Amino acid sequence: MPLVAKVLVGLIALEHIYIVYFEMFAWETVGRKIFSQFPKDFFPKTKVLAANQGLYNAFLVAGLIWSLLINDPAWSQKVALFFVGCVAVAGIYGGLTASKWIFLTQGLPAVITLVVLLFL
Repeated sequence: MPLVAKVLVGLIALEHIYIVYFEMFAWETVGRKIFSQFPKDFFPKTKVLAANQGLYNAFLVAGLIWSLLINDPAWSQKVALFFVGCVAVAGIYGGLTASKWIFLTQGLPAVITLVVLLFL
C-alpha cells in the first residue's frame, strides 16, 4: 500500500479513535458539545446507545489499524479497502439521515481514501 494511502488510513483511524472516546466515555460532555443542537436531557437518556455505537466504531478502528500492520501489500490494501469502505458507507448514510457534517468529516475523507487505495 502506498505511503499516502497508509497516512490517509491512519488519519481515518485516529478520527475514529476520537469518536470511540466521546461516544463510549464522554457522551455527556464532549458528545454534548459536538451535538449541541440536541437538548441537554437527550444525552443521559442515550448514553448506552452512544456507547454501543462507539463499540462499533472501535471495530472499525481495529480493522483500519490491522490493515496498516499487514506485511503483504496486496492483503493490506484489501483489508484497508473493506474497512475504509465501511467508513464511507456509514459516513454517506449519516450525511443523508442525520447531518451533512457527518458526510464532510467522515464520509468524504473515506471516499477520497478509497479512490487513493484503488488508483495508486
